[in-house]
Amino acid sequence: MKSQARVVVIGGGVVGCSVLYHLTRRGWTDVLLIERSELTSGSTWHAAGGFHTLNGDPNVAKLQAYTVSLYKEIEEISGQSCGLHLTGGLQLADTPERLDWLKMAHARGRYLGMETEIISAKEAKELLPLIDERHFVGAMWDPIEGHLDPSGTTHAYAKAARKAGAEISLRNRVVELAQKPDGTWLVVTEQGTVEAEHVVNAGGLWAREVGRMVGLELPVLAMEHHYLLTEDMPEIAEIVASTGKEMVHAIDFSGEIYTRQERGGMLLGTYERAATPWSPRQTPWDFGQELLAPNLERIAPSLEIGFEHFPALKHTGIKQFVNGPFTFAPDGNPLVGPVRGLTNFWCACAVMAGFSQGGGVGLALSNWMVDGDPGFDIWGMDVARFGPWATLAYTNAKVRENYSRRFRIRYPNEELPAARPHQTTPLYDRMRAQGAVMGDSWALETPLWFAPEGTEPRDIVSFRRSNDFAHVKAECQAVRNGVGITEIANFAKYEIAGPGAEAFLNKLMTNRMPALGKMVLTPMLNETGKLIGDFTIARIADDRFLMWGSSQAEIYHMRWFERHLPQDGSVRVTPINLGWVGLSIAGPKARDLLARVTGDDVSNAAFPFMASRAMDVASAPCHVSRISYTGDLGYEIWMAPHYERRVYDALKEAGADLGLRDFGMRALLCLRLEKNFGTWFREFRPIYGPYEADLGRFVALKKGEFIGREAAMREKETGGTLRRVSFVVEANDADVIGDEPIWHDGKVVGWITSGGYGHHVDASLAQGYLPRELAALGTDGAFEIEIIGERAKARIITEPLFDPRAERMRM
Repeated sequence: MKSQARVVVIGGGVVGCSVLYHLTRRGWTDVLLIERSELTSGSTWHAAGGFHTLNGDPNVAKLQAYTVSLYKEIEEISGQSCGLHLTGGLQLADTPERLDWLKMAHARGRYLGMETEIISAKEAKELLPLIDERHFVGAMWDPIEGHLDPSGTTHAYAKAARKAGAEISLRNRVVELAQKPDGTWLVVTEQGTVEAEHVVNAGGLWAREVGRMVGLELPVLAMEHHYLLTEDMPEIAEIVASTGKEMVHAIDFSGEIYTRQERGGMLLGTYERAATPWSPRQTPWDFGQELLAPNLERIAPSLEIGFEHFPALKHTGIKQFVNGPFTFAPDGNPLVGPVRGLTNFWCACAVMAGFSQGGGVGLALSNWMVDGDPGFDIWGMDVARFGPWATLAYTNAKVRENYSRRFRIRYPNEELPAARPHQTTPLYDRMRAQGAVMGDSWALETPLWFAPEGTEPRDIVSFRRSNDFAHVKAECQAVRNGVGITEIANFAKYEIAGPGAEAFLNKLMTNRMPALGKMVLTPMLNETGKLIGDFTIARIADDRFLMWGSSQAEIYHMRWFERHLPQDGSVRVTPINLGWVGLSIAGPKARDLLARVTGDDVSNAAFPFMASRAMDVASAPCHVSRISYTGDLGYEIWMAPHYERRVYDALKEAGADLGLRDFGMRALLCLRLEKNFGTWFREFRPIYGPYEADLGRFVALKKGEFIGREAAMREKETGGTLRRVSFVVEANDADVIGDEPIWHDGKVVGWITSGGYGHHVDASLAQGYLPRELAALGTDGAFEIEIIGERAKARIITEPLFDPRAERMRM
């Protein structure tokens, strides 16, 4: 084993070998993989080996499609067979609701270029004669599904990497990681120490242990997972003989099982509801190529359904039970990317679907390491999407929940209960007592809507308009016609201070920094000119700024800020997090309400739109900003948590005769749609430029250099390729939620980013992206948006339906 390497990859499963291969393909050949035992010794060797391209996050789905397309390439380069079986697969729906879900998945696949198809139960029976079609109402067919040889595939990656110059050290456990003052890593192993510029944690079952070597507690947990292999079945022999093809894969949502042919028999696996963690606190280093004891009682309910839906299994012998551990993150997606606060320490772990996602993970991470950017929008896999609240116990609860729901429907208005409430504000109990239905926002309890007295505060989950519709409408109308109040603690808050603060922010942000007591809105770009953030910034002193952004992206953004901090210590960036909580009041009577609880002059002349300053509210020291995401006259009032109850109670009392009403996050999101306001993660993501996203008015190209400026200039000159547009949709009982395809002239031409109902303007609304040329058609373009399998007519609106001249915000 050599003593120096540019990169050390820890872990020899399919993910680690994929990372190694992709680094060599990018030209980094001075790379070393270190494996404690043999290649595939963790979860890889006992994996069922299935792969597919569908994923709830379209950006992750693209990387899964890349993974599947890669296998022939690594076979050719390595000379090693992957044992590829491209059979196609069925997802079987037993209820109309599950069929609706499949129709939505099929629609997402349209704009990703997937060739899925919704078929009847009879047609599914023709493709898979083993099923009893009486139990199903329909299915989705995906031709790009199949299985492979896990060991052969892993060795194909490894051999291809070795041919390009990579080295692999086996039977050599990493025992310690240390970083020198110059940032170089010392990777201490049983066979010696390697000095490396970069370290990649692809530890799989041991990813937590590798993370702990550098003081990191990763949100990852191994779960026991069962599948069984049957004896040879004459029914399969007959099907193969008559069709000349291997049997197709199938997912049976009702039984929460997956099936495929395995030689002359069947492989049947289950994600049972009685999910069981394996080694929840520490993974033993001596665990090797061994299996866990099967628990037939735990998986019996799923097997019973499987035997009913696949009748031939009833009289078939079981040859082998396989129970082995697989790792999961709390939301089921991988943990990929650089770790905040650690120089050149990278994660590629919690990749549960290694043979669907391993290639995409290797591609994205190698791009990130070589270019400084993954080259794709991988927010759904970024390790930065979890904060310090994702503790060991939290992870345990959420992973168990996610595992047990793997083949269940997640409705757009469904809030999952595990590990909740986890973080709360001082108003949590008060909100619940007032009928608030709470949601989970980056592990913080946030009011979604308020049930009036006599109405049960509970969501009836649905893909269509649900029981909250009328109540959200009433909240929206209360804001537009009078004044409403909502809690906004779920924003990220930062303080940027020091003599270099203004220069630092000017380098990172596209807009000019505000004058004292004022605010600006500003995007933030990466080097390629793509959106990686949008913020509100207020100057509160010559060398001190406050900044607000998306709470979900706090770690993501802090990683970026810290990467660009000047070395001279002239700038301090401090995340405030829940050190501040907030209340927003909005509506035409908002000024009247604020004036009743403060001694400050809040007239339009004294406190105009985009003003921001310290102010006593209800005798509590607060910071008040004249801005509102509702697009109405409004104020954001920020304070330390111990003042929140006092300020809230004072506002409620003072606003009683003004008709003050509590409103929740769902009303807020409806109100922002009426103003065509975009939001991070939906309209603003790293695949869009600022002019494509209609944020060009916040890009001050003449202010001087900032990150992404040259790319932004080129985009402005060329016009870019996409445009964010807003639609009025002729919807019936279901509104768009996001990721629906946009049709024009019989073709899918774009995609929806978000939508809902505009209750004040009485219209179903949506936002999405179109090619720039089609967006220019404006209201003359004949567009359709596919909602649950049906195309609804849609017309582009070029200005907001509510207050198009923005007079209400400035009144």
